[in-house]
Amino acid sequence: MKTQVGIIGGGPSGLLLSQLLHLKGIDNVVLERRSRDYVLGRIRAGVLEHGFADLMREAECGARMDAEGEIHDGFYIAHDGIKERIDLNGLTGGNSVVVYGQTELTRDLYQARDKMGGNIIHHAEDVKPHDMTSDAPYLTYRSGSEIKRIDCDYIIGADGFHGVSRKSIPSDKIKEFERIYPFGWLGVLSRTKPVSPELIYAKHERGFALCSMRSQQLSRYYIQVPLDNTVDDWSDDQFWDELKMRLPADVSAGLITGPSIEKSIAPLRSFVAEPMRYGNMFLAGDAAHIVPPTGARGLNSAASDIYYLYHALLDHYKKGDDSGLDCYSEKALARVWKGQRFSWWMTTLLHSFPSNSDFDNHLQQTDLEYLFSSKSAMTSLAENYVGLPF
Repeated sequence: MKTQVGIIGGGPSGLLLSQLLHLKGIDNVVLERRSRDYVLGRIRAGVLEHGFADLMREAECGARMDAEGEIHDGFYIAHDGIKERIDLNGLTGGNSVVVYGQTELTRDLYQARDKMGGNIIHHAEDVKPHDMTSDAPYLTYRSGSEIKRIDCDYIIGADGFHGVSRKSIPSDKIKEFERIYPFGWLGVLSRTKPVSPELIYAKHERGFALCSMRSQQLSRYYIQVPLDNTVDDWSDDQFWDELKMRLPADVSAGLITGPSIEKSIAPLRSFVAEPMRYGNMFLAGDAAHIVPPTGARGLNSAASDIYYLYHALLDHYKKGDDSGLDCYSEKALARVWKGQRFSWWMTTLLHSFPSNSDFDNHLQQTDLEYLFSSKSAMTSLAENYVGLPF
């Protein structure tokens, strides 16, 4: 098989790039190791910055997002028994975010690819990129007992943190930066009405908590837990009791509880690999960078990679202009590191760190007090939350 762009990874990043390129007549193939049902079973982020929402519309995949997604003009930070609002719309001159689950977004992208006859190969085992520094890179994968080959002009590695793309780059050609946080998030999905029409980020001495949602009938809640905890350590009742203790009394009083329909623990990590290009292979999304979920930057950072790659490939094929490809890594990393800074700051602001001294805790509290005393500080938070320009 021969194509122009070979994409490793059938998650939202790979699917979005595939859809955008196909709409412009650029041939591509997506290889995904897992089944479609498995990909759609992942419970992930649900806050989309306005730039990502615009990109979904450009990909002709935004109709259901616009019809069913929740437009949020602000969110709350709860602390010391009260909650204070960050007015995203007012502080950024009219911008907002869309709350729309990643599962539904991925479903929309799959449906769009099906409608256009997109080439997505599931159960592609042992995917390997070859000759990445040559003018004729190619991919191989195993289908059953048969090894198949796809020749392409460019390879896009959008296969996540544990994928093969980044690992295929020689260790002396890539540098990795990482910070592991000493806690995780225990998340519960419940078929209950959200406790608040806007998200609530809660700082508490017992640990961080987040009240989020997927719709007006589906709530997503999180609490900070030690890294050695497992899902089996937490019954539904224990989770709800702990969540209530971390929220202001008026919020706890309005919390509707119910059986969990999904429960999982995610460790928190900051990670960046650079450069994001090796020869004619380009990394995108979690294959190149991971952020703690506190600032809702993970999926949104991946979207900015796709934006840059899409326009770079478009310029190459339609104009013969390779400047976008040549500066892709530098441009993508500039925005990635800004997202890293914001996610790190939100995480350190709102979580309880076991190793913190009294001095550290005083600085944390002072940082929070300063935030709500300064319009400039709140504006900086809001600008980062709704998304910096691509």
